[in-house]
Amino acid sequence: MTSFWIKTLSTAALAAALSASPALAQTGRRATIALSINVNTFDPHMTGSFGSDMSLLSHIYPSLVIRGADLKLAPALAKSWTLVNDTTWRFELVEGAKFVNDEPLDAATVKWNLDRVRDPKVNARIKSWFDLVKEVRVIDARTVEVETSAPFPAFVDQLSMFFLLPPQWAASHNPATETMSGSRYRMTENVPGDHITLAANPAGWQGKPDFDTVVFKTIPEPASRIAALLAGEADLVTGIPTSELARVKASKNAIAGSVQSTRNVFIKFNTQKAPLDNKLVRQAMNYAIDKDAIRDSIFDGQAYIEPCQILTPSYFGFNPDLKPYPFDVKKAQALLKESGIDLKQVIEMDIPVATYIQGQEVAQAVAAMLGDAGLKVKMNEMDFGAYMNKYLRSRTLAQTSLLTHGWPTLDADGQLTLLAPGNQYAYWDDAAFGKALEAGRSTMDKDKRLAAYKDATKIMCEEAPVLFLYAQPTTYGVSKRVTWQARGDDWVRSFDMKPAQ
Repeated sequence: MTSFWIKTLSTAALAAALSASPALAQTGRRATIALSINVNTFDPHMTGSFGSDMSLLSHIYPSLVIRGADLKLAPALAKSWTLVNDTTWRFELVEGAKFVNDEPLDAATVKWNLDRVRDPKVNARIKSWFDLVKEVRVIDARTVEVETSAPFPAFVDQLSMFFLLPPQWAASHNPATETMSGSRYRMTENVPGDHITLAANPAGWQGKPDFDTVVFKTIPEPASRIAALLAGEADLVTGIPTSELARVKASKNAIAGSVQSTRNVFIKFNTQKAPLDNKLVRQAMNYAIDKDAIRDSIFDGQAYIEPCQILTPSYFGFNPDLKPYPFDVKKAQALLKESGIDLKQVIEMDIPVATYIQGQEVAQAVAAMLGDAGLKVKMNEMDFGAYMNKYLRSRTLAQTSLLTHGWPTLDADGQLTLLAPGNQYAYWDDAAFGKALEAGRSTMDKDKRLAAYKDATKIMCEEAPVLFLYAQPTTYGVSKRVTWQARGDDWVRSFDMKPAQ
């Protein structure tokens, strides 16, 4: 069997074949999803971008469990799971599941994938997600056990973001640029920077999907995404400016709305660079920002102000006792004076363009407010790929940067660990914070975990490693050809949609 059947067809012939039937599109069997950023890799172990890379890959590769549109966990390849003891999980797999090349989706495949992602030689982007995994044991073809070095309460939630590659195929192919389906769809066309076409996998073990063809189209500009929706060229778009929702609602072709998301927006402080190594400066910057004005003027009141933590109430571990830094310019100026820093120095701010909902407007507002407090801010705009290279590869972020974090496990263990000591995402090293996080993940007792995360969020609020802002709204537009259950956790998947008829 050929390892990747698209290689046998020309792009032009394939595109013609997939779009030859207008009746197919009219009956809703074709769905087009517009993405704001490019898909950068097809290797599910080398990305953490849920709204693009992983949303696409969730159509191609299977996971043990899945988080549905209702944000609840559900079985997928694992039909059940059991906590054997505080450090051992057992998973029972469905029978008959396999990849298109006939490789089995069995316990050995699960073990190979967990071993691969933890292998230092692979240097997987998501390796830190599974640092606590100690050993993976194949009990039989349909049973696998995972032992962790300490209790890992959010392990099953974490697996909803972990997709499985076929081991034999991966040995002779490059998963970053090729795919081998083991799920609902196969990739049939890739035009980098423009679109990726998927066709239903006739041998898929999950049954026939609702759409025969799914197209992921890259449209960076919000105005262009809206235009595509209203012209009938897209069925689902997200990241619509709140000011445009009414116009979409008034159209004949689409509906629009927003829900509270789990993605927190903040200005990340590089505490390894002066003057952000000074806590007084970080606190001053938090006092300098009128978050209510940003919410009301930029988001029409549809953003949730962060209460001094990068968690929303949807997360396990949210601290209801914390309150936002109040807007107090005089307090900010007093703290800056007390800090003793030279106010003539320029503080740079890295900003990924066309990435976050109205992010550039927010960055401009923040820079202006910091200016009112006496700081000089220089904005550096760049595309998302360049930003991520600075963030994670060269680790050369400016003193400040516009960033968001959203963790689909909806558990503080994932979201807060992004700022843990030693984490490549952190740019902050606080031993007390790290100790509180360890306490939260070292027990299966929910009350003890909540107490630990209360300590961690309190430390974070006081030390201010970020400028706390808001949770952005998940805004969307949906064509009337389909129905979609809005969700606030970044996933954009065709199997959350159905043909309207």
